[in-house]
Amino acid sequence: MNRRHFVKISAATTAGILFSRITSLAEGFAPIINLPDEVWAQSGKDWVHLKLSGSTYSSNGIEVSLKQNSDALSTYVQSPGVELNAVRLKWNYGVAQSTKILGDHWERSYGDLAWKSPDADVKNPWYVILHDGKQSACFGVKTGCNTICWWTVKPDSLELTMDTQSGGVGVQLGQRKLHAADIITTKSNDGETPFTTTQRFCRLMCPNPRLSKKPVYGINDWYFAYGNNSVKLIKEITALMTDLAPNTDNRPFSVIDAGWATYSPLLPGDGGFMDDFSKPNDKFKDMHQMAEDIKKLGMQPGLWTRPLCAKHDDKASLLLPPIPGRDDPKQPILDPTIEENIARIKYNIDTYKKWGYKLVKHDYTTYDIMGKWGIQMTDSLTTPGWRFNDNSHSTAEIINQLYNAIRETAGDMYIIGCNTMSHLSAGVFEMNRIGDDTSGKEWDRTRKMGVNTLGFRIAQHNAFYATDGDCVGVTPDISWKRNKQWMQLLAESGTPLFISPQPDALGSEQKTFIKECFAKAAKVQPTGEPLDWMSNPRPEKWKLNGRVVNFDWS
Repeated sequence: MNRRHFVKISAATTAGILFSRITSLAEGFAPIINLPDEVWAQSGKDWVHLKLSGSTYSSNGIEVSLKQNSDALSTYVQSPGVELNAVRLKWNYGVAQSTKILGDHWERSYGDLAWKSPDADVKNPWYVILHDGKQSACFGVKTGCNTICWWTVKPDSLELTMDTQSGGVGVQLGQRKLHAADIITTKSNDGETPFTTTQRFCRLMCPNPRLSKKPVYGINDWYFAYGNNSVKLIKEITALMTDLAPNTDNRPFSVIDAGWATYSPLLPGDGGFMDDFSKPNDKFKDMHQMAEDIKKLGMQPGLWTRPLCAKHDDKASLLLPPIPGRDDPKQPILDPTIEENIARIKYNIDTYKKWGYKLVKHDYTTYDIMGKWGIQMTDSLTTPGWRFNDNSHSTAEIINQLYNAIRETAGDMYIIGCNTMSHLSAGVFEMNRIGDDTSGKEWDRTRKMGVNTLGFRIAQHNAFYATDGDCVGVTPDISWKRNKQWMQLLAESGTPLFISPQPDALGSEQKTFIKECFAKAAKVQPTGEPLDWMSNPRPEKWKLNGRVVNFDWS
């Protein structure tokens, strides 16, 4: 490793200068971040400054080792006999306040992504991009890491925190060495825009994405049925829409959303909760026959599920403890560290495959584990104090094990993650719902959640997974003039297009346009680029298929 020696300065710098001061060139000439100026570890509520000895930082029974390899700085942690909550690395260089930064989100985004001024109180999950008007500097961790990571940009430092907690307490590693994360960096090349630099950096963070063989598109009943679906309704909309998909080589999916599974007898009917995702309720009766009916109508069958949802009569020993956000006794949650629960989840996924479904959309895993939505993970990721049945692994490791169990069992079925940890889904699932729900009732929600998330996470498309910006809810409640634009953006951006078509909202104009959009979505296209994303949180100017297209989201 050939390291450059730089003299520290106290003044804040541009992104380009910051990058040059805290990185070196590895043997293969890839940039690699230098060793940090400070290393800290948290055990319980206490933060301890670790001292460097040789290549190891240690104190109070905690040891952190950093290894520079061909393209990353790998972080390993040991804490035998001591609970470990987090590790923090600090580089003592700040950036000018005029620098703009872009972070990611823990799971889905919530209409809140944008290029912003540095804020020392803001956690930037997984990676952060800095742009000074001329150059972009990128800092992140590789996908599939064993800790939940975030970056903080302060006036005098750049910091990476790796959360090693197991639930709401410190992990008990015992004699195990935890490979916490691989830290990676790059800067903009000549001729790149901030967007193309971000795209390339996403590919560096996830060198082996798992992608579908062909573009995925189709229909989903949620944004007009909202759980009030049935065999009759699914067959009706599948028959109605199948002729609008002219591509015979790549047929669309008809995804059955929530409403098909067995309801708890505690509150039957409309007030009940689905709690057994291994068998259908009386509205559907035979899910294998339902899949066969969809196939006969010319679409590929897909199914929504909630893997960690427990049954109303499950033993308490199988469940996660109640915490705020996860304290409804009518909706108990399985503990994913218990092998019996993982076996149940694998059984359900295998059942869907045997029924004949070609795509499964699984939901709620982040909320069910953490008791919070991503937008609520500001002060803490979860409520402090609770623990899994087995707290010898970090929360990130436990989520990785859950996702890998789903992936392994699914085989060649496509998987869409929804409310999944983004960086832990990349390379595992073919698709990821990248934003909070759009709507078939409120246009403002669609433009807030849909347009914003697509604009600021489309750089991850086909680098992490296929980025699913969520459905177009074609209903009488939202004007066609507005929905038509959202549909066009999805159809021409190269990302998955799913439509929730309320039958009485489909006239000849809607059907003609849907047919055009399905024809585009069925084929491989260049990834769309938001051209005004540096200044507009809901990008209106896009580069789509080599031409500039302007939208009006007002």
